[in-house]
Amino acid sequence: MISSSKLKSVDFYRKIPRDLTEASLSGAGLSILAALAMVFLFGMELSNYLAVNTTTSVIVDRSSDGDFLRIDFNLSFPALSCEFASVDVSDVLGTNRLNITKTVRKFSIDRNLVPTGSEFHSGPIPTVNKHGDDVEEDHGDGSVSLSSRNFDSYSHQYPILVVNFYAPWCYWSNRLKPSWEKTAKIMRDRYDPEMDGLHMTVDCTEEVDLCRRHHVQGYPSIRVFRKGSDVKENQGHHDHESYYGERDTESLVAAMETYVANIPKEAHMLALEDKSNKTVDPAKRPAPLTSGCRIEGFVRVKKVPGNVVISARSGSHSFDPSQINVSHYVTEFSFGKKLSPRMLYEFKRLSPYVGGHHDRLAGQSYIVKHGDINANVTIEHYLQIVKTELVTLRSSKELKLLEEYEYTAHSSLVHSFYVPVVKFHFEPSPMQVLVTEVPRSFSHFITNVCAIIGGVFTVAGILDSIFHNTIRLVKKVELGKNI
Repeated sequence: MISSSKLKSVDFYRKIPRDLTEASLSGAGLSILAALAMVFLFGMELSNYLAVNTTTSVIVDRSSDGDFLRIDFNLSFPALSCEFASVDVSDVLGTNRLNITKTVRKFSIDRNLVPTGSEFHSGPIPTVNKHGDDVEEDHGDGSVSLSSRNFDSYSHQYPILVVNFYAPWCYWSNRLKPSWEKTAKIMRDRYDPEMDGLHMTVDCTEEVDLCRRHHVQGYPSIRVFRKGSDVKENQGHHDHESYYGERDTESLVAAMETYVANIPKEAHMLALEDKSNKTVDPAKRPAPLTSGCRIEGFVRVKKVPGNVVISARSGSHSFDPSQINVSHYVTEFSFGKKLSPRMLYEFKRLSPYVGGHHDRLAGQSYIVKHGDINANVTIEHYLQIVKTELVTLRSSKELKLLEEYEYTAHSSLVHSFYVPVVKFHFEPSPMQVLVTEVPRSFSHFITNVCAIIGGVFTVAGILDSIFHNTIRLVKKVELGKNI
């Protein structure tokens, strides 16, 4: 057994009896200053240990070949109807996707960007295969022409008005005209117009304000107006329909007979019908209540230069470029995956170390006042994208914390002879920014804390010794004693 006396011989911290020590005011002052210095330096070291230390480098993009890039957007168009608004995607590899609807939602809005109802139907307009009769016959004018002066009186007088909003220069309108007039004459012969409604036409080149009032942007637009269908809960708008079915005489007559058959037989009273159980006919849809549209959703694209284009599109309608206004307000336009709660926490923690340009266009408005000077204006946005990846080195392994895409944006207004569009041209960079978080080791922190405590204690002891010996020397000199 090792005796206690032998163990005591290796004591580094031998104690001096308290009776042999002497306390002094100078020593007390230095002790207080040393304690304060230790606390201050410990706080600085702790703050440095907890701080995020990063290194930044630029490397070649490490994305794999099959990765897709998600684009989230929320755009408001005060003058583009949801009826024909289309989201298209294309890229340099030949991808060309038209009228994406699966991941896109549309909401009707007014000119002040205020929603006016529930979600607008997002499905594509049905394809029209029969744009008129194969054999065109002249049946005269079977329909009645309407103008802004008599439109309201007719719409309140007859139980049903089926109106063809057309333009004389439109190819599809001219294809429809013979079958439309023939259908009008057939319906006049079969039914009483006073009780069962009329066929009407509106020339939108002559009645510009009337067509604009009913939010007609594509020609021909066939609208069904029912007497007494004002819905007060829907801000007083008429609950009308748009017809997208076939345009030959047989199909039109069949559709018109369906409309007439649905007229209430009892006195044609004003009534609101419960439409919750009605089946959805793709050829008959509610007409747009307002001229504006909010488009939101996302698309996935390949990581190559490409375009996201929003425009008025239809394979069976024509558009007057001078009447299409694609002014818009950007609520969101960002690239990359949606942040999970954990990634959102990491983003907030590391936000000072990223550029902060992941949604550069948010809050920007691009408004073109409609007029002869500003007609046919296409708005283009050129976006250059850089991927930023944040990783941490923990347990000698690289762990991805956050992946973000930042971009620069340059916008311009271009006058064109074609139908105006909004084009977002994006170009991903082949390089990426790598931000690496380098955490401080705990052993390094403890070593520094020990060095602070020991160093301050030692320096304070040296200063106290120098100060104490100096005072003793001064006292001896004052007393005239020899050293």
